[in-house]
Amino acid sequence: MSRRLDHLVICVHDLAKAAPVWQALGFSLTPTGVHPFGTSNRLAMFGNNFLELLAVTDAAAVPKATPGHFSFAAHNQDFLRSSEGMSMLALHSTDSHAEAARFNAAHIGSYAPFDFGRDAVLPGGGTARVGFSLAFATDPAMPDIAFFTCQQRHPPELFWKAEYQHHANGALRVVEVVMSAPEPAQHRAFLERLTEGAAELVPARLTVGERGDRITVLGPSEIARRLPCVTANGSPRFCAARLAVTDLDATMRVLKNNGVTFEVIDNALLIPPAASHGLALEFVEQEI
Repeated sequence: MSRRLDHLVICVHDLAKAAPVWQALGFSLTPTGVHPFGTSNRLAMFGNNFLELLAVTDAAAVPKATPGHFSFAAHNQDFLRSSEGMSMLALHSTDSHAEAARFNAAHIGSYAPFDFGRDAVLPGGGTARVGFSLAFATDPAMPDIAFFTCQQRHPPELFWKAEYQHHANGALRVVEVVMSAPEPAQHRAFLERLTEGAAELVPARLTVGERGDRITVLGPSEIARRLPCVTANGSPRFCAARLAVTDLDATMRVLKNNGVTFEVIDNALLIPPAASHGLALEFVEQEI
């Protein structure tokens, strides 16, 4: 996949109540960031990607979607009306304006690029202004979820703080995003256009991307085998994230000490979605 995984948007109803849950899962979280369009977030930040816990905190400020303009906040507000969980996947970009033009030409996103900024709280308590550009892609066959590219328009050192990247569970980065779909093959063309990568299709499983930066779409039989805690009904959804950790035994000890429910399947430590706001988590030991 020519564009690496950048971050996962995980919608929660209440950011203040969600934070202790994710801290019990062993994640360190950044201080709250406030968007100018009615949402707020806290991040679990890794070396070059991150999890974004996101909540709608000012419904009056959420802009409606209009023709040619995708509303990030409205999409997530709509998502939260039915469930918590992962609503969007972001891929890394160095030019989201060019990505928006590419998505339009590929017929996967006729939306204008979206530029915005917010204040980020620094480890010492100060703030720095950070800016982003997003380009959105959607598929009518996946009506509940969306995709975008994310370009950071600020010096990297203002965002990627080492102090925020040390996690008790040993997490190093997200290496795979897992989707559920009744027929994975139906989503091949969209995902290949999105990522500009070739997909591999086998019965009940579609993958696009390289090891360590992969999107996988699983049909019901593969979901039942790999993620038995996940209920895969209805339209395609993001159902799990796989993260590399330094030492799986150490991760187990942290989770046990914090009273977190998990099971081990095929050398992966699996946390059910009920314990992590609708998104199952798989921890696997990093490959050397």
